[in-house]
Amino acid sequence: MRFSEMKSVVLLLGALLGLGCAGTKSSLGDARLERYTSDASGFDTHSFFVDTGAEVVVFDAQFTEAEANKLLAHIRARTEHPIRYVVITHPNPDKFNGAAVFQRAGARVVASEATAAAIPAVHAYKKFYWVNVAKAFTEETYPAQATVDVTFSGTYSLPLEGRAKVELTELKHSGVTVTQTVAYVPSNEALIVGDLVHHGAHAWLEGGVREGKVVPDLTSWKAALQELSAWPRATVHGGRGDSAPVAEAIAAQQRYLDGMVTLVEAYAAELGARKSELCGEQASAHYAQLEKRAAALFPDRALPYLVGYGVYGLVNRVACGE
Repeated sequence: MRFSEMKSVVLLLGALLGLGCAGTKSSLGDARLERYTSDASGFDTHSFFVDTGAEVVVFDAQFTEAEANKLLAHIRARTEHPIRYVVITHPNPDKFNGAAVFQRAGARVVASEATAAAIPAVHAYKKFYWVNVAKAFTEETYPAQATVDVTFSGTYSLPLEGRAKVELTELKHSGVTVTQTVAYVPSNEALIVGDLVHHGAHAWLEGGVREGKVVPDLTSWKAALQELSAWPRATVHGGRGDSAPVAEAIAAQQRYLDGMVTLVEAYAAELGARKSELCGEQASAHYAQLEKRAAALFPDRALPYLVGYGVYGLVNRVACGE
């Protein structure tokens, strides 16, 4: 049999078996998953997006509208398919501040009822900090409060064209903040989890906003991580750092959280009578020291500056009675 005849037979068998060659992934419900990462001004935040072959679903909308516009341009350079949905994995501003950019482009913002309910308090807390304390924004330049178009409770399968699926699950335990949604793309065995996992990177340890204060709950965070075991074959795609098999991602993140609690508790004990400095005007110098110690304790993890920014929540819980 000549090569050309063999090729024809292979193509025919592929068509009969549903295997095919170029262009058949979309017909089988497969989706192309890609990642966009901001620079440090956006806290090195990942946004993922899935092109189903008919439409695009974005996961997390970035910290500012300027960064969201970069994400939008990044997507537009790769596909002409309409952006149908933006999923907010949890109520932190680097996940929802850029949502309006996508709404103006025709997308609908999707979040759990708990996330939608938490956004106003988080927005107010963060806006006050960035405008009045850090003075990085003004009242006029800080992003407007995000609005959510579609809410759900428990689980929700996005209504998509074709056979591709995106399944959303609200975890029973809170994670990095007061509530956590994960998104599963079955065709790719991809589990998108926001900042619940920072694989190979330091984590944001501030905690969720409750009654105007940040309250980290690392016990609940670890329990939320364990819930990811429900997708045993998945690859976890977190809000920062690398992607990893689910079992590896869970174990590594839990070890990191345990290590950071031990580090902060030991540092507070080491200060002794000076422990109150962690709760006053001298606290920022101690946050810098904790950042250095965290970098030494976990030398293979990137982005240690996240500790300097976010560890105050964990410090306040350990040392300040908050």
